[in-house]
Amino acid sequence: MKKILPFLLLAFATLFVYSCDNRDNNNTVDSDTFPKMTDVTGTFTSANNYGFTQNINIQSTDVVLVYRRDVNSNNAWQLIPKTYFLSAGRELDYNALFSSQQVEVYIDPSFDLSTMTSTEANQFLNNQTFRIVLVPAAQAKGTNAVDYNDYTAVIKYYNLDDSKVASKKFN
Repeated sequence: MKKILPFLLLAFATLFVYSCDNRDNNNTVDSDTFPKMTDVTGTFTSANNYGFTQNINIQSTDVVLVYRRDVNSNNAWQLIPKTYFLSAGRELDYNALFSSQQVEVYIDPSFDLSTMTSTEANQFLNNQTFRIVLVPAAQAKGTNAVDYNDYTAVIKYYNLDDSKVASKKFN
């Protein structure tokens, strides 16, 4: 019995030493969400309550980014929510709400749309294009965080091809 006891202790200790692992296993990839983009274009009117809804399907832990194409800034993409300061101290706000099933893009209802000039309506209401970008919430370990305000950084970080984006009209 005295000869078996050291072997049992050695086997028992080996089991614990082998099962302990100091390596971090946080290099996992979020395989249930993959980055994708959709362009949605339309005109904000009273008929659509100055907003639209786009169906999506993501995990509740993932990220929805909504960008507005600003044609006056060389077709730059600007992350919303976004406030535009108009003449006479008026502020026009684009906002977005999302869940795991849909994205809603709308103009803040506190803005008095009756004060818009035709030039402002053409710039901010008519034929507006929004790019909805779905990305995983988890970022790869060892990488720097991406600045979601910088559209170019987002497409580069997630290796997205913005030349092949599906487009939809919402009205």
